[in-house]
Amino acid sequence: MRTSGGTSAGRIDGDEVVQLDDTDVGALLASGPGWAERVATADGPRHPLDDVDLAPLVPRPAKIVCLGLNYQSHIDETGKAPPSHPSYFAKYARALIGARDPITLPAASDAVDWEVELTLVIGRPARHVAEGDAAAFVAGVTVANDISARDWQRRTSQNLAGKTFEGTTPVGPALVTLDELPDGWDDLALRCEIDGTVVQDGHTSDLLFPPEEIIADLTKIVTLDPGDLILTGTPAGVGAARTPPAFLSEGQTVRTTIDGVGELVNTCVAEKPAP
Repeated sequence: MRTSGGTSAGRIDGDEVVQLDDTDVGALLASGPGWAERVATADGPRHPLDDVDLAPLVPRPAKIVCLGLNYQSHIDETGKAPPSHPSYFAKYARALIGARDPITLPAASDAVDWEVELTLVIGRPARHVAEGDAAAFVAGVTVANDISARDWQRRTSQNLAGKTFEGTTPVGPALVTLDELPDGWDDLALRCEIDGTVVQDGHTSDLLFPPEEIIADLTKIVTLDPGDLILTGTPAGVGAARTPPAFLSEGQTVRTTIDGVGELVNTCVAEKPAP
């Protein structure tokens, strides 16, 4: 949550948010073992949830790792072959916005698309992790929309340019710990709506590479740190795969939902470059 002095982590308690001493969720997770127990018993200033100005869940993660072509339905709509290994790309922190912030439509792009994604939040350092142990390194999950400038994404064989325009990627609204998902993350329903029309409607059971496999694979390459975000891919229904293609425009509202995890509601605004 944003405050007059910067940002603070908070615990949702019914229709209120209890403000915590940690500057954000990333700092909370980096504080080490016992963070969950400390949060559960902490008290502090209380704010109505509807009035809280939500920052990105982790404003400055050390790493933002994203996966492409990781839902079979999305692979099918693109006409591409399934990848034999997870396909990774990155974002930078300035791309992130809060759960209710406006999505900036880049002035340089005419093809801004939507992608609802289950997002993993790493809870402790992870390196060379076995699949069977992977969930123990996840603090919880949240919701993201991997807003993508398709024209820039397709300029080269690398995805980065189209994926990290500033002020485009909402993440939040909260960290949902795995014990709050009684049926786990294997079949969560996820949707994206544009101005009330459902454009994506999928389930995580369609993932080609599930979270455990992603973490095991990634930690062969790098150490994952507390607060790192992993966007696990999107199901079918993206605008670029439609006939004709459909893209976001100024004034539209994007509602991104994962059942049991949370909802993002963001209005699109046109970027106004400095003169």
